[in-house]
Amino acid sequence: MLKKTSLLIFLFSTLAIVISCKDEVLPKPASQLRLDYPVANYVRFSNHCPFEFEMNGDAIIKEDKYCGFSIHYPKMKATIYLTYKTVNKDIDSLLKDAQTLTYKHVIKADDILEQPYINTDQKVYGMFYRVNGNAATNAQFYATDSIKHFVTGSVYFYAKPKFDSIMPAADYVKNDMQRLLETIKWTRGR
Repeated sequence: MLKKTSLLIFLFSTLAIVISCKDEVLPKPASQLRLDYPVANYVRFSNHCPFEFEMNGDAIIKEDKYCGFSIHYPKMKATIYLTYKTVNKDIDSLLKDAQTLTYKHVIKADDILEQPYINTDQKVYGMFYRVNGNAATNAQFYATDSIKHFVTGSVYFYAKPKFDSIMPAADYVKNDMQRLLETIKWTRGR
């Protein structure tokens, strides 16, 4: 009987050791919401201002003062701000201001990529900036004819900038901004 009891104790001990040798249980990371956005439907926007462009038909545009505009994306909590200035022999100053605005984000940005834009047919010349990292904006641009017109654009999100969490929305709006830049036409004073 002692042998039988010893054998049972040995089997239960072995079984307990085998069962208890699992991998350490770790908590699962918090899940993230998957964000899918509709395919953009671009429409031409024009009014009394000396330029026109294409914008996402799902966005809401509001005119600010002096031909400045804010294009709102309520579902993404994002806004593209457009500013228009007339060039008065101060193109160097306007270019410097636009570049300074972009490079203020270098503190939080991981990288800033410059993409020149040239459309000689429409006389639109500019630069598109992609700002990677936890900066307040992920895209900015300027466009000019170098003689009369100067437009700047930047996007801002109304959420704490965590690049990974806003990346789908940031990419979507960045594509809209790039389309806007590539479709600018001067309507007066060309």
